[in-house]
Amino acid sequence: MGIRKKTNKNPPVLSHEFVIQNHADIVSCVAMVFLLGLMFEVTSKFAVLFITVQYNVTISTNEAPEETAVNYFHHGIKDLATIFFYMLVAIIMHAIIQEYVLDKINRKKHFSKTKHSKFNESGQLSAFYLFSFGWGTSILLSENFLSNPVNLWEGYPHALMPFQMKFYFICQLGYWLHALPELYFQKTKKEDIPRQLVYVFLYLVHIAGAYILNLNRLGLVLLVLHYFVELLFHVSRLVYFSNENRQIGFTIWAVLFVLGRLLTLSLSVLTVGFGLSTAENQGFDLAAGNFNVLFVRITVLAAICLTQAFMMWKFINFQLRRWREHAQAQTLKKKQVPAKSKSKKDKANGVNGVNSHGADSPRARKEKSS
Repeated sequence: MGIRKKTNKNPPVLSHEFVIQNHADIVSCVAMVFLLGLMFEVTSKFAVLFITVQYNVTISTNEAPEETAVNYFHHGIKDLATIFFYMLVAIIMHAIIQEYVLDKINRKKHFSKTKHSKFNESGQLSAFYLFSFGWGTSILLSENFLSNPVNLWEGYPHALMPFQMKFYFICQLGYWLHALPELYFQKTKKEDIPRQLVYVFLYLVHIAGAYILNLNRLGLVLLVLHYFVELLFHVSRLVYFSNENRQIGFTIWAVLFVLGRLLTLSLSVLTVGFGLSTAENQGFDLAAGNFNVLFVRITVLAAICLTQAFMMWKFINFQLRRWREHAQAQTLKKKQVPAKSKSKKDKANGVNGVNSHGADSPRARKEKSS
């Protein structure tokens, strides 16, 4: 993210600078249009598509003494409208965090341009990862997905989702889509755009893939695991910016990152490679949401494995760069210490010479008197 400089000059209306400075207000007005649409009968049917979760299915259960109705949801084309609305909400929340939290800290700390950009990025992502990790963990616990790993593939296709799970995926897709216009709103440097586009694309592909292919249970578990590791990294970077001597967080993150990659691969192979391959519902049925065929399973596993390999490659390069920087810093310190000690020694010798042969020494005063 680039540094946005606030000026007292009012830019021309609808110019690039005007849109960038006031993008949060503009997006808020657009979101308010949809909310106001709920107040009128003529527009309420249209506004509901954007605000509420679609494709509700009511199923009656006889587990309790009395028959109860449980609401489930499946995915469909109307979800695009809901994702668009919550993308607008993500843009508004991004601007609120930036203006009322991160900008105030930046003004106090006086970071350099590079640190300023990384601090903003880590601040935004830390808030999102913390929220997503907590929300995802509560869903896993409430649905008992962690108690028995067989639940990850048993009963596939998992076309019907509880409200919290579907809304979770809607918000995830909305957040990562909002990252695309934020590249423009935050004046991101050209050299940083390819890197950010790559990881936004990877998030969208994997989340949308799990959502569309009805692998939502596996996707939720892997997202929670990944978000926890990423949360630790960005919190460690924020702590490092406040005090560069505090680097223990990066060490813990490095260990958990490798373990997270191994656990991700293990769960993926267990669920897709073994669980779905032995499931009862084999075949391709678009209407039922069943994609349990060999080609789809191989494609899913290949995408996950390639992504994990790419992340490990980036991780190894990051660690090598850190070790090189640390070695260079240690070398500079070793060079500076002998130079300082040598200069102190020369000064001490000069003082001793003055005391033994200088004009103020006792021997010199004796020579002068004689």
